[in-house]
Amino acid sequence: MTDALRLFADYHQIHLFDEGSAADVADAWTDEAVADNVAVAGDAIAVGTAVNVFVAVTVEVLQRPPAAGTDGFDHVVEGSMQVRSGRMVVMGCTDYEPDAVRFEVPVGWLRLRVSRSNLEVAARLGIDSDEDPATMERLLVQVWPAPPQPPVVVKRWQPAQP
Repeated sequence: MTDALRLFADYHQIHLFDEGSAADVADAWTDEAVADNVAVAGDAIAVGTAVNVFVAVTVEVLQRPPAAGTDGFDHVVEGSMQVRSGRMVVMGCTDYEPDAVRFEVPVGWLRLRVSRSNLEVAARLGIDSDEDPATMERLLVQVWPAPPQPPVVVKRWQPAQP
């Protein structure tokens, strides 16, 4: 597990991809992907966020799937990506890639579970949500080796209606 990264979720998204990937996740943002907050493009995954400011991202590289619990999380999605380099890049979509954080991961197909929390307060505060760690949107990214499978929403968050 890592300490939480503070990443700028510009355009309401965080990107995770194989180092050296040439994938363009822009084409993967279908209507379904937008509704599910996850866009998959072979060796890259983009995760939608509730806010367009800094978010806290924690990454865990695992040997096997995590426990199935979703308690404490608002929205949980899974997707598969292929990693040929053994290094996964994690960054805000407009960050400078050479400066982005990299994680050593197994080579081959990986499954990613992204569990997001603190969404209601972060969405309500919007641009001010990142001023206090207690109100920031949080993402837990868990990564493990697994055969490719379609993206799935494990738990869906519905924003409060104004």
